[in-house]
Amino acid sequence: LEAIEALYDNRGHPEELEKIRKHYETSKEEDVKLLDKPEQFLYELSQIPAFAGRAWCIIFKSTFIDGITSIKRKLNSVFSVCKVLLESSGVREVMGLVLALGNHMNGGNRVRGQADGFGLEILPKLKDVKSKDNRISLVDYVVSYYLHNVDKNSGTDKSAFPLPDPQDVFLAAQVKFDDLSGDLKQLQQDLSKCEKNVQKVCSDSPEELLQPFKDKMEAFVLSARKEHAEMSYQLTMAQQSFQDLVQYFGLKPKPGEKEVTTGHLFMLWFEFCADFKSRWKRENKNISKQRLKEAQLSVKKITAEKKVETRKINPNSLKQRLRQKETSLS
Repeated sequence: LEAIEALYDNRGHPEELEKIRKHYETSKEEDVKLLDKPEQFLYELSQIPAFAGRAWCIIFKSTFIDGITSIKRKLNSVFSVCKVLLESSGVREVMGLVLALGNHMNGGNRVRGQADGFGLEILPKLKDVKSKDNRISLVDYVVSYYLHNVDKNSGTDKSAFPLPDPQDVFLAAQVKFDDLSGDLKQLQQDLSKCEKNVQKVCSDSPEELLQPFKDKMEAFVLSARKEHAEMSYQLTMAQQSFQDLVQYFGLKPKPGEKEVTTGHLFMLWFEFCADFKSRWKRENKNISKQRLKEAQLSVKKITAEKKVETRKINPNSLKQRLRQKETSLS
């Protein structure tokens, strides 16, 4: 593909090719040989029927596949994060803890101490809420409480992170639906151009030089149309899923903006998830170490308490007499 791209980018312009062609047609064989190799190469390249159209279609095929793959990956990141935030029991449990602890901390206030919910804007600020001795933050406490009282598998390999992975949230925050819509529109325009180029190449090329270009490109155009339609549908579904998420959390647009953007909502979650995960990993490790230590102490205690009894051998026992007899015979 890189070779084709290089050939396409360095192909001769119509004016150049016309001059070279005239030179070939009007000059003697000895004079034709005087042309530099670049000019000779451009002339030979121009002898390929509809070279520019063929090369453009082949290059676009790769561009289209890469473009659709990129759009699909971005939409999947939005879908996956929206699904976790909307459906995960872990998210609900963590949010419930944040609400309960917030109400407890504001217990002396009849208004703020009886809240039914809170704005997502406070999530990145939870790490700044410190204990009186400034040793732990509210995020530290939420993580610790969750692992010790909610997660039955804490301290083991089965312990699952209750929130979406911070990296997934960060990638989702980079997605802009308008950009994806523009990318799909451009791909559609280029696909129409590709279809016309395929038709032109086929009409300008002799029958014996049509294959395999004709069959492969016609099959590509057909499948590309289907993929494009599918991605357009997926984009609509992703936008709807995101709007459901916005309504679910009741998030309002930033001042001066008409609607909530993916960057605004997901970055609030990204900061909180990143803070939560770093503490979650550390606390899980501490729990695992503590349980291992307790198990070792338990084993040590059992071993220390175990008594080993020794019995004296009765010289008149049957077993002892048989041993003595075997010894005397040997």
